[in-house]
Amino acid sequence: MAGNIRQVFPEHLPELFALIARDPIAHCFVDSRVQVGGVDPWKLGGEILGYFRDDELIAAMYCGANLIPIETTPQARAAFADYLRPRMRRSSSMLGNAEEVLDLWRLLEPAWGQARAVRQAQPLMAISTDSHIGADPHVRRIHIDELDAYLPASIDMFTEEIGVSPVASGNSAGYRARVSDLIRTGRAFGRMRDGAVEFKAEVGSVSPHVCQVQGVWVARHLRGQGISIPGMAAIVELARATFTPTVSLYVNDFNTPARKSYLAVGFEQVGTFATVLF
Repeated sequence: MAGNIRQVFPEHLPELFALIARDPIAHCFVDSRVQVGGVDPWKLGGEILGYFRDDELIAAMYCGANLIPIETTPQARAAFADYLRPRMRRSSSMLGNAEEVLDLWRLLEPAWGQARAVRQAQPLMAISTDSHIGADPHVRRIHIDELDAYLPASIDMFTEEIGVSPVASGNSAGYRARVSDLIRTGRAFGRMRDGAVEFKAEVGSVSPHVCQVQGVWVARHLRGQGISIPGMAAIVELARATFTPTVSLYVNDFNTPARKSYLAVGFEQVGTFATVLF
């Protein structure tokens, strides 16, 4: 029997959390949002669409700044694509399990047009112990009075990673507020010297089971000197002590230095993401 697409409401939360629990590391971002905002679009920063069959939630999709499939089947992806195809695209990217994302994009690309970039293989990695590598003792939480020093590093990292500046098109105030929020909530970490950032990373999402590191960056003049390995070891220790026992991240497959660094720290690949950038 064919299913249908409709909004997920509070009465569906137990079923939604059951879907998320199938792969809590992969679904960390959505889990973190739903834990705080439920499925209220205003609190969530988007909406959760569900693929239902006989009133049973079979699969879901987070629709906000990102499109994120949640345990979708081929039938669910076809239905989501039919639902999304005639609607105006509001998301800046699609990301998640590579098989699901790439299949959805295959279905949507003819209607939505060419993507700006498609990252087809991004290892999803996790670690559930402190690293055997000695942690950099100089990596610590960033303080709010260091925002002006920290912000340029965040902008540089984002621009390198995404290919577009986060402060383009008049978004300076919004991005500054986002970075400020990460600092105020104790999720921004780094190594500072003489008022400048040498290494940094943030914990972008925190669910009951896992936290996800993002924004890893090394100052350009220090790259190749091996500071990211003890730096990431410190991030793992701080994140595990503060947030959750398991720390995760995902990385572009072509970023060989970063992948080697994470493996050296003790991260292991637990899945593969893909990202479509619009």
